[in-house]
Amino acid sequence: MNPTRITVAFDSSTANLLEIISKEEGLSQSEIMRRALRFYSENRVLEDATTRKKIYTYMDLLLNGEHIILDVDHWLLFLKLAESCPSADKFWKEHRDVAKSHREQLKSKVLTSEELLSRLEACNFFRVTKNSDEDFTLILGSELPKTFVRIFLEEYFAGMGVKAEIKENLAKLRVTVTR
Repeated sequence: MNPTRITVAFDSSTANLLEIISKEEGLSQSEIMRRALRFYSENRVLEDATTRKKIYTYMDLLLNGEHIILDVDHWLLFLKLAESCPSADKFWKEHRDVAKSHREQLKSKVLTSEELLSRLEACNFFRVTKNSDEDFTLILGSELPKTFVRIFLEEYFAGMGVKAEIKENLAKLRVTVTR
């Protein structure tokens, strides 16, 4: 099969980039362009800024090995067990300590309350509805994670110096940031 030849005009920075990649990979410029087009075709979804941000958040969470993917049913079983066990108070105290530790670890990555809520939404703890710049509704998939999420937010916000009122509904939390 004869290849189809096309001519493409590049600005100088793009031409330099093609030259560098070609040399680094030891591949022809044609092969680099073929691979780039296939990669673009497979990953076009990343053009959407919201999707791209979510993907980068997932990568940040998972690639360093500090987080796991856990089925929601397993998650809820663990919460049921924690709430019903005789040492539940100890669990909640240690959960507060973990939230404080997370704040220390993420203080250069998560700078605002909205960024925190967005990151936790990416973890599937809840879905966020932004009612205003200061008011958010967190829609939980169940009533069970309500206490877990509330305690985490209280500790994290406190570490940020953010004052927030958190009101509980049946399967929702209403967060109003007052700063």
